[in-house]
Amino acid sequence: MELERISITIESDLLERFEELLGRRELGNRSEAIRDLIRKRLVEDEVESGAGRAVASLTLLYDHEQRELAKHLVESGHAHHARVLSSLHVHLDERLCLEVQVLQGTPAELRHYADRMLGLRGVKHGQLVLSSARLWGQ
Repeated sequence: MELERISITIESDLLERFEELLGRRELGNRSEAIRDLIRKRLVEDEVESGAGRAVASLTLLYDHEQRELAKHLVESGHAHHARVLSSLHVHLDERLCLEVQVLQGTPAELRHYADRMLGLRGVKHGQLVLSSARLWGQ
């Protein structure tokens, strides 16, 4: 990969806050942190545009004693087998479970699927994290 050197102009207080963040979060050097920010924004733009395929993780924290919920989650995985690539299930305590599903599809399809799963009775919390494989040559 060929690197190009660029220069930027930035307010001193903004740079100082950025340097503090780098140190606190152990984010590496300025160049790598700025590359990460650019990649993040490119992925956000790609996903917002709705173009192409996306990959995602859907995290669900739920009460497994909620009637029919666990069954519904399994059935949804089977019904959407082209979208749900994999899942991980963890028992957190006597009632709470954590499930992480790895998904693929268009951003709209994945948001629709996630909204349905997150809206199920018994789901306490969850989050969809979208990314674009297309930006990285996939």
